[in-house]
Amino acid sequence: MSERAAPFHCPYCGDEDLRPYEQGSHGAWECRACSRAFQLKFLGLLAPGASSNSDGGEER
Repeated sequence: MSERAAPFHCPYCGDEDLRPYEQGSHGAWECRACSRAFQLKFLGLLAPGASSNSDGGEER
């Protein structure tokens, strides 16, 4: 089994100074540049051809 991937950039400020967030649960990270903590979560795989269109209509 391979090691889990870590984020390369903060999703808020884009800085690379990230460390595991000790007070959070698994997948939690802290950004030392902007003092924000965030969590990553894998939601699942999309079916081939699945659309991310939120209104339910067809793409034109």
